[in-house]
Amino acid sequence: MSTTIEWISEELNCPAKGNLRLEIHGAESVLKAGPHDITFVGDELNLKRLKSSRAGAVIIEQRLEESFQKDYDEAPFASLVVVDAQAAFIKILQKLRPPRSLPEIGISTQADISDTAEIGENCHIYPQVTICPGVQIGNNCRIYPGVYIGEDCVIGDDVTIHANTVLYPDVKIANRVLIHATAVLGCDGFGYRFEKGRFIKIPHTGSVQIEEDVEIGAGTTIDRGMIGATIIGEGSKIDNQVMIAHNCEIGKHNAFASQVGFAGSITTGDYVRCAGQVGIADHVHVGERATLGARAGVHRDIPPGEVHIGTPAAPEKEQIKTVMSMKKVPEMRKQLRELEKQIKELTAQFEVLKNTNQTEDKAA
Repeated sequence: MSTTIEWISEELNCPAKGNLRLEIHGAESVLKAGPHDITFVGDELNLKRLKSSRAGAVIIEQRLEESFQKDYDEAPFASLVVVDAQAAFIKILQKLRPPRSLPEIGISTQADISDTAEIGENCHIYPQVTICPGVQIGNNCRIYPGVYIGEDCVIGDDVTIHANTVLYPDVKIANRVLIHATAVLGCDGFGYRFEKGRFIKIPHTGSVQIEEDVEIGAGTTIDRGMIGATIIGEGSKIDNQVMIAHNCEIGKHNAFASQVGFAGSITTGDYVRCAGQVGIADHVHVGERATLGARAGVHRDIPPGEVHIGTPAAPEKEQIKTVMSMKKVPEMRKQLRELEKQIKELTAQFEVLKNTNQTEDKAA
């Protein structure tokens, strides 16, 4: 799909400068955009990068307008100023790249569906899906090939489950949940007793409960509880390849990046954020609106609202001081060697003076 700057200006309800008849064929990032692409600038870094851009048009964040006009008084591209550049760019991006229409396949005859399963209206169930006895599925759900839904699972309305996902028995999924390919929900937790030199498996008889508007990334694993449920709170967003162990209780609107790992029985408040590869030990509580930086290793509770980084994780300001100090260690070692050398030289000189004084005293 292609359009013009004039059409984009009307769509965004904002003024435009430059060639209003310029045809826009695509949307790209600042440094990858070409003469017929539109891009966006929402921060100072990309505003600087704009000098190296070949974009045909740019959407500018309103707060950057003054700097933009100062640096690009005679800009070689069309410009549009809006309050939220990213939101406006996404809106135009969806016009330029409209979503693919999904087939109305209904319920495939090649799906293996138990006679006791209950399936709501307007559902699309693809070939090679397995739905076990006692399963309940709401309205407007789409379940892709290779999905396995175990006994007595309950799935709400408007749920999408992508290919080869596995739901073990008794998993509960609320409305408007999106689960990406190969996720595994409800497998046994990693729990064992050590008796007489052997690991004895602890039975996990709980379940997994996914609340409304949750998104679960590809390859993510969420273990069932040992007794009660492992819970993912409303609106939380979980990236690909995340591991959440048994009996964790995740608050509302949490966001976890790829390769985050939670041990058993961790709890979080609402609006917690974890960057990539964060690891948290069992039974830790992460307070509301806390943030954990990439690769943070957490072994104790995190207070609400704090930012912790590093391993072991500590408040950001403390860790920055520690890192800066560590960078000075090589220089400090060099200085220490020089001081040791100076001390040896001074000690030798002192011994010479001492011996000289003793000789003079004897002569006197």
